Amino acid sequence: MKFQLTGREKSELFGEGVVTIIVLLLLNMSVFLILNQFINTNPGIENGIFQIKMSLSFGPQHLQLWSWGWVFTLLMLLADAFIVYWRLIRRYRQMQLRHVIVELHYIASGHFDHRIPFTLSGQMQRVVESVNALVDSTIRSIEEERAIERSKDELITNVSHDIRTPLTSIIGYLGLIEDKQYQSDADILKYTHTAFLKSKQMKSLVDDLFEYTKVRQVGAKLQTVKLDLQAMLEQLGASFELEAGKKQMKIHVDAGKEPLQIEADPEKLARVFNNLVANALKYGDGGKNIYLSARKISEREVQVVVANDGEPIPQSSLSQIFERFYRVEGSRSKETGGTGLGLAIAQGIVELHHGYIYARSDDQLTKFIMHFPVKHSETLKMPEKLLSKAETAQPEKKSLTD
Repeated sequence: MKFQLTGREKSELFGEGVVTIIVLLLLNMSVFLILNQFINTNPGIENGIFQIKMSLSFGPQHLQLWSWGWVFTLLMLLADAFIVYWRLIRRYRQMQLRHVIVELHYIASGHFDHRIPFTLSGQMQRVVESVNALVDSTIRSIEEERAIERSKDELITNVSHDIRTPLTSIIGYLGLIEDKQYQSDADILKYTHTAFLKSKQMKSLVDDLFEYTKVRQVGAKLQTVKLDLQAMLEQLGASFELEAGKKQMKIHVDAGKEPLQIEADPEKLARVFNNLVANALKYGDGGKNIYLSARKISEREVQVVVANDGEPIPQSSLSQIFERFYRVEGSRSKETGGTGLGLAIAQGIVELHHGYIYARSDDQLTKFIMHFPVKHSETLKMPEKLLSKAETAQPEKKSLTD
């Protein structure tokens, strides 16, 4: 919307122009009279000026047109026009600034969804754009702060719930032993074994929570070295081979024959791959294969994919699976042994490596796709098309690459 003055401001601007013209006319007349009196009292000056004008004229009959009075009047009119223009422009900009200040006060009074609606010219438009950008940035900061507060509350609630459940069982079974509410030594072993399993469950949650806190901490450091992704994936596949065999699953590794080196923290990166393979074993019901692949897609970027052909992740859950404590089962059951932090930790570690991770799932494959920079000093950003595709999670053809 183009900036417009109010009727009162237009009248004020018009009055400013009239007053300025009157003052300038009076000033011009005063100067003219002073100069005229000075020239009349000094005939030599007038004759000198007259002779100059003679050389510029085309005849004696035109000498009067070139008199000093006409020259003075012309110069004063030009100077007056400039001064009037400068005064009116200055006043106009003051009015623009006054409107901007009024809009700022309106926003500051709590109307944070409001923006300065009009457009100005020149530097004032840059001021308006800067103010609107500042308000947008402030609103984003406020919303992020509120989201952080909500996230902290959710974290406390979820941790309390997840710890209280096994802790209640531990206290209950140990209480039975303490009160001698058992029939035989077999009952004692049963109670202590159950308490032991619940204690391991609590330890797993605390360990995951501690790891999540570390990777999400501002300024977290990595111990980066040059490592070979091919060798790491081969070792990962071998380490899970026995467990996969128990579930009648097979692990396939495809990282090429040439070394694929990147700068990364081997311990942290192993945690990511372990979490993803462990998830595939826990939740890939009906699956027979787990695929691990890595390839260099450019001189500065590599892609790693962990996929399985088990039960697909619901499309509605794909955009939430990296949220902490989120579990696709839709309940807080611990039958699968999950804490809901594994994927959140994996995402945090990938981001610490200046990369990004997203998921794809259909009836053929569930894939977790990671992109890492070859050099840790570089940073990769998820392309907008991939970001929106990750949110909608449309089915795709069976493939180990994106």
